[in-house]
Amino acid sequence: MSPRKEVALVTGAGQGIGRCVALRLAEDGFDVGINDVSASSAKLEGLVEEIRNKGRASSVHIVDVSEEAQVEEMLRQTVEYHGGIDVMVANAGVTGIPGIPFTDIPGEEWDRIMSTNARGTFLCYKYAGIHMIKQGRGGRIIGASSIAGKKGMLMQGPYCASKFAIRGLTQAAAQELGAHGITVNAYAPSAIDTAMLSAASVTGDPAEIIKANIEMSPLKRIGRPEDIASLVSFLASNESQFVTGQTISINGGIYFD
Repeated sequence: MSPRKEVALVTGAGQGIGRCVALRLAEDGFDVGINDVSASSAKLEGLVEEIRNKGRASSVHIVDVSEEAQVEEMLRQTVEYHGGIDVMVANAGVTGIPGIPFTDIPGEEWDRIMSTNARGTFLCYKYAGIHMIKQGRGGRIIGASSIAGKKGMLMQGPYCASKFAIRGLTQAAAQELGAHGITVNAYAPSAIDTAMLSAASVTGDPAEIIKANIEMSPLKRIGRPEDIASLVSFLASNESQFVTGQTISINGGIYFD
């Protein structure tokens, strides 16, 4: 454990990858602020108790990450409550409506996905960066891209665009924030066995996605939230201090880059 208290903030922490990341960072010795939308407030309250049971402080932030004033306030409250911010995990994201051909995608669907995935990540990077620069002790900023941010996917145009955007944002932010000792990286998973698989499936049955990913992977298994949490743990640690601007593939060998 670090000799000084370190603080992480994880967005989209109500379930799945975000929840697992928050718990892993608490195990790593971080105090952890957790965020999600109001529909996940009960899940966040339960997660806070789990984090506190690990001996770490925690705070809940009900915020829509696409709203700039809300994100600004969330970072301010985190710093005020915990005494600083050392790791920002901009994990919050939404999937696209499955099975819609490119030429039939409504403009509103584009706006919905880009608002949370691209704009929300940008705002988290921005305000975490502001506080980290002010603190003068460096930091780690980590975003959530996807295998769909490395390779275009059938009938997932807006989602792919949003995840490609996170790659570019990560590289640009790394260039500017590096002088302040702040690294900026992202993770790019394939399908992970979480509740979001149901939303991504055309039929609503995640089993079809799980089967396809197992068949494509040399490791012959589906990804788990713990796999992503382990990568985030490394990126949040001192061991990753010479890694920045990277969007790291974590997909069981389904796609090599």
